[in-house]
Amino acid sequence: MADPYTTLGVSKSATEAEIKSAYRKLAKELHPDKNKDNPKASEKFSDVTKAYDLLSDKTKRGQFDRGEIDGEGNPAMPFGYGGGGFRGDPRGGQQGGFGGFGTDGADFGDIFEGLFGGRGGGGGGPFGGFGGRSAPPAKGANVAYRLSVSFVDAATQAMQRITLADGKTIDLKLPAGVETGTQMRLAGKGQAGPGGNGDGIVTITVKDHPFYEREGDNIRLDLPITLNEAVKGAKVKVPTVDGPVMLSIPAGSTSGKVMRLKGKGFSQKSGGRGDQLVRLMIDLPAEDAELAKLVEAWSDPRAVRADLGV
Repeated sequence: MADPYTTLGVSKSATEAEIKSAYRKLAKELHPDKNKDNPKASEKFSDVTKAYDLLSDKTKRGQFDRGEIDGEGNPAMPFGYGGGGFRGDPRGGQQGGFGGFGTDGADFGDIFEGLFGGRGGGGGGPFGGFGGRSAPPAKGANVAYRLSVSFVDAATQAMQRITLADGKTIDLKLPAGVETGTQMRLAGKGQAGPGGNGDGIVTITVKDHPFYEREGDNIRLDLPITLNEAVKGAKVKVPTVDGPVMLSIPAGSTSGKVMRLKGKGFSQKSGGRGDQLVRLMIDLPAEDAELAKLVEAWSDPRAVRADLGV
């Protein structure tokens, strides 16, 4: 995989928020559900997910920036030097055996001591400082999973069942503030490796709803009401993600009036829930003779469009 910063289109000095924002944007554009006829988009989505997985982990990001791991999260080779043969010594003669390091007389014992943590029991020669230690064995590869959840389940953090690569199923509780692109890490649920299992990385997609619309942690709903209910006031049943509730509509309500149901929105990362914002929409019957007769002798003298300049 390419440099994770390049994959996400951010600089190496990018903040966590900038990295997260870049990932969300790309994840929405490249999501397989939106690119069913474009297999390359699925590959790019996988690369973007891997890049975000690495850069969103402070430890891994630091290791990558220091050159300790590559863009796949695997340990980097300790000797990244090229070339071969012998290098001329400005003091005369040749430095044998390590051509291409470009150190010009440096103490190789110091180099190995820095790489391997001490000279140990060896003596004299450049390999006397290995100390018997080497890089820890690599963990197995992470496994990517995709989980599509309903709007209502996402709002209420309902438990979700997911089938793993080994055929086993586990139940997951959705995190607070979950949205499309949110990732969950399943420790040890990846592929096996000499250093232990990798992790499972679950990327979540929240489905659209036929009449709810998300606005941050709030939920918007357009609620049809009759002319009678608007003029006289009424108590009506309103759907919420937690089930129907009763709402008192004040007499004389107009279309566009917004009423608030506290705590009926999405779960919040800071705790608690957002609200449900209910916009009243007066629904008049078409070609109703009785209604036409009712208002025939009545007119509204107000200049209701004066604020619009007409």
